[in-house]
Amino acid sequence: MALTSTVPTQQEEREALRTRLTIQLEQEALDLPLLPVVANQVLQLSGDPNADANKFSALIQQDQALAGQILRIANSAAYLPRSPIVSLQQAVSWLGMNMLAGLAFSVSVQSGVFTVKGYEKEIRSMWAHALATGLYGKEIARRIRHNVENAFLCGLLHTIGKPVVLHLILKSQSNQDSPPPWTVLEPLIQDCHISAGTKLAEAWQLPHPVQEAIQLYPDDTYQLATSPTKGAIITCLADHFASYGLAPSSSDEEALRALPVIQDLNFYPDDIDALLELREGIQQSVETFLV
Repeated sequence: MALTSTVPTQQEEREALRTRLTIQLEQEALDLPLLPVVANQVLQLSGDPNADANKFSALIQQDQALAGQILRIANSAAYLPRSPIVSLQQAVSWLGMNMLAGLAFSVSVQSGVFTVKGYEKEIRSMWAHALATGLYGKEIARRIRHNVENAFLCGLLHTIGKPVVLHLILKSQSNQDSPPPWTVLEPLIQDCHISAGTKLAEAWQLPHPVQEAIQLYPDDTYQLATSPTKGAIITCLADHFASYGLAPSSSDEEALRALPVIQDLNFYPDDIDALLELREGIQQSVETFLV
């Protein structure tokens, strides 16, 4: 008599993890990653009308690793400084306070939430897509004369639930469990990241427009957004551009131009052409962040 294998299939493993994850997401006291201290302080300072460049510089100088990253990015080809930038004060003068705040926030979040041992390649890909979405979001917002820094933050964090889902799954594993293969995890992450991201955004007390973008950015829900910042609809289009920009093909461009969100934003072919021309520069900026 042939013995029946007791090794679960990938589908069975995925469904077991899904059940466990669903229970976790329904809990009141969910074990979520903390917002990195500096990112939290940057977020508060960026909303302070009395904040100035000196306050931002002093805050970033408290974290020497972060300060070094900011100076490296400011001196990169992506930002083309006229001469070497050697101080945070110079970085503020060159980049502007809002840009510096965005850089500091994104670098701090990357080092905090976007680090999961064993899945470095996949997490790096997630972060690259998030950064590209934020950068495209800024350019889309600029074209419709909306707040570019809000659009960057919405894009940067729109899929923050993806590493959170991974964090929750791995936290629930026993010491004897082997890490699930990515082919098991990826569909779960895609299915559950909005729910997890919504929970995290509430726990981090992110600005309402950012919370709304995290929850409603997909094609079938951005119409439900009510924020005048238009973060959800901007992020929806930016997300598509990020996907195309990181792995383009001619068929993808045709599909990109036919998206309903383009018509809903009243974009014309010239607007799309202008965004497509940004691909190389945005890729360069993303690579600068990822080094």
